[in-house]
Amino acid sequence: MSNDYQIEVSAIAGGILVEKLDQADLEADRGNRLREVATNNKRLMADAFMTVRKEAGMNRKDFSEWLGIPYRTMQDWERGVSQVPEYVLRLIAYKVMMEKERGNL
Repeated sequence: MSNDYQIEVSAIAGGILVEKLDQADLEADRGNRLREVATNNKRLMADAFMTVRKEAGMNRKDFSEWLGIPYRTMQDWERGVSQVPEYVLRLIAYKVMMEKERGNL
């Protein structure tokens, strides 16, 4: 076992060995998990945004013009490059729903 990866045995609980990894390993693991969660959240928001746009029956260009959102911003949201703020997504979904109810879409 290398010196870089040191494990200190802190306890044996109920027959199961409980290990304490050094702080650097714990922080690296936590950072990886946070990045994974952020990536998954971006993908979920991107899928939700695309679903709302498709519900409106518009392509990206028409939808961006209808909402007054720059095309590139909307494209980044759909590709998961950046994340649409949740409140913006809710407002857009509400607008689409109301316009469909009024027969405007």
